[in-house]
Amino acid sequence: MTKLSVNINKIATLRNARGGNVPNLVQVAKDIQKFGAQGITIHPRPDERHIRYQDARDLKPIVYTEFNIEGNPQHNFIDLVLECKPEQVTLVPDAIGAITSSAGWDTKKNQSYLTEVIQEFQRNGIRTSIFVDPISEMIEGAKKTGTDRIELYTEEFAQQYGLGNHRVIEAYIKAAIMANELNLGINAGHDLSLDNIKFFKENIPDLLEVSIGHALISEALYFGLDNVVNMYLQKLK
Repeated sequence: MTKLSVNINKIATLRNARGGNVPNLVQVAKDIQKFGAQGITIHPRPDERHIRYQDARDLKPIVYTEFNIEGNPQHNFIDLVLECKPEQVTLVPDAIGAITSSAGWDTKKNQSYLTEVIQEFQRNGIRTSIFVDPISEMIEGAKKTGTDRIELYTEEFAQQYGLGNHRVIEAYIKAAIMANELNLGINAGHDLSLDNIKFFKENIPDLLEVSIGHALISEALYFGLDNVVNMYLQKLK
């Protein structure tokens, strides 16, 4: 079964809109795990507009499934990850001020930098994953960095699938086959939803984990958080 890691950035966005601590991010993370999710993902950004660095510290003692911290490996982020020691760190090439992630790494151009950062995390017992587009050259570059896994960036898949273009999956299948041949674990994330997750999962060989936030929290407004987590778990079987 592909594991479900729930990104709780949008819970933090809602909390921050009014100040205070409603909704309580830590309690939501506890509940999501109780509902059956196999991981909690956060993506702190330098301006802390949703997840704050302190949130990572507060979440560490209560995440008993898998703690995944995503972000651009700048100095403050690296320090935070080394302090919290999550099970997994996912490296994402966010521009400062970006609304959301918009591309995978150029693993050729950034190979030496990524290699250095990944080695530091691995020395500290933290599994690493690199956010990449489904491009053979970028997956080959990821392998050379020494990363444990890649995370396939799925925005293009979600957009095209929504338009009825199911052939968009072909590039992702090809990328997954290559990753498997290179002995890289495969994660996926970005704009995956209840509408498209089953099709994606059924077509991607050896998909280990999906990280889903915006769609899942939005769907929970209609169906409830417990129901939505379990709807995803059913589709990922």
